[in-house]
Amino acid sequence: MNKEVQLLRWPVQQELREECRSRGLPRILVVEAGLEAPVCEDIYEDWVRAPVASPDLKARADALVHRYRQNRQPKLDEDGVLWFAGQSVAVSPKQAELLELLVGRYGKVVPREALRFQLGHDQGPMTRNALDLHVMRIRHRISVLGLTVRTVWGRGYVLTTQAQAELASS
Repeated sequence: MNKEVQLLRWPVQQELREECRSRGLPRILVVEAGLEAPVCEDIYEDWVRAPVASPDLKARADALVHRYRQNRQPKLDEDGVLWFAGQSVAVSPKQAELLELLVGRYGKVVPREALRFQLGHDQGPMTRNALDLHVMRIRHRISVLGLTVRTVWGRGYVLTTQAQAELASS
């Protein structure tokens, strides 16, 4: 069984289900025979009825982990819409130019100079202040998705989740 997936007894562990949901963790609810099955409104949740065969449980867990991983990687579409964890936000064309680099190296440092060059590719690199202003606007725009652009002093910027950024700063 995959360690990323929480197995929860339903309905006994309903409180833990809510905690896992609020933290965005993948989970499988194990429903006892004779009880009504829960409604799973979250893409990171599934249920099985006990007793469940081990290969069936593994298949459900693997599918859940696949959905989880697919939705934990931000994607920027050709229309300038940033998608993450089943949500989206539209960004300006300049923000999309910068996010293209940041999304392409999600979780890794993008050098400041690469971003400055990307921002002003048709006129030469933009100023440091122009880049700082665009990054500030991107941070504000993408915060609703649970994403942020973290500054790595002396090196550049990293697109990451707000939770990961909080861990890195503590």
